[in-house]
Amino acid sequence: MWDMNDVIKITYKNDYIFHVEFDDGVAGDIDFHEYINKGPIFLPLQTKEFFRRAVVEGGTITWPNGADIAPETLYEKIMC
Repeated sequence: MWDMNDVIKITYKNDYIFHVEFDDGVAGDIDFHEYINKGPIFLPLQTKEFFRRAVVEGGTITWPNGADIAPETLYEKIMC
């Protein structure tokens, strides 16, 4: 269960996968491939060069164009 935890570190693995670490020690690899066609804000992520430019900001993963994914969604993906 997600308890308002923040993403503290991301590491690019390959393709559309980042290793994501939370402040409570939960960590795992997440494949973001499903997001690249989820609307106009995510279209730039189709370019792997742009995809790799993700950073941790505000407790979650975000990209330079403002695209982000809720930390609770990321947490759930790791826990499943």
